[in-house]
Amino acid sequence: MTYCVGMRLNNGLVFMSDTRTNAGVDNISSFCKMRTFSEPGERFITILSAGNLATTQAVISKLEERNKAPEDRAPSIMEAPTMFQIARLVGDMLKETIAENAMTGQRADAAFNATLILGGQIKGSEPRLFLVYPEGNFVEASDDTPFFQIGETKYGKPILVRAFEPDMTWEQATKLLLVSFDSTIKANLSVGLPLDLQVYETDTLQQGLRRRIAADDASYHAISNGWGTALKSAFDSLPDIDLNN
Repeated sequence: MTYCVGMRLNNGLVFMSDTRTNAGVDNISSFCKMRTFSEPGERFITILSAGNLATTQAVISKLEERNKAPEDRAPSIMEAPTMFQIARLVGDMLKETIAENAMTGQRADAAFNATLILGGQIKGSEPRLFLVYPEGNFVEASDDTPFFQIGETKYGKPILVRAFEPDMTWEQATKLLLVSFDSTIKANLSVGLPLDLQVYETDTLQQGLRRRIAADDASYHAISNGWGTALKSAFDSLPDIDLNN
């Protein structure tokens, strides 16, 4: 399992993903689940992945191969004219990869499934954010749905729903994501540090801040401890329930 979030803000996009993969409590590894494609001045694309690791790695590898020789392996996400068409391309590739794996080897429900968050901007258009399903279809973020989660979503979603604001600064958005991830990590052993953070500012058309937040990161621990203290304080401030009425 994993946990990834992509958010659409007024000033751009912000992405965060954990790095834990596991096949049991005694077989835990770390893999980067965030991949960025960039042509400075022309386009910026980030993909977050959750699900079967072999499937997601195969999809990313196919996208990278097409970029190396786009004239022979068209279409390429570095040549598609819109983010919508990139979402269609990525969705088709995800669906095809799952179908290829399902035809051979292990047969089990959702054994090879994966879900992706795709976001970015192409010169001349606005930043866009998509959630791509295993079936290859996708939905786009909007004012009503300004963020997407994939993987182990249930523990961190209430925090995002209550505190998200589209005019957040990068610092505020990162803090919100860290609280959401910390709550998920505390509740589920299949999600863990380090965390990968990617910030994209509208119209820069190049990679912005990219940072890995490790287990010994002082800022992370300050937010984690502060959030725990704040929750306890808020709980203590609530009125007691009169059980006699």
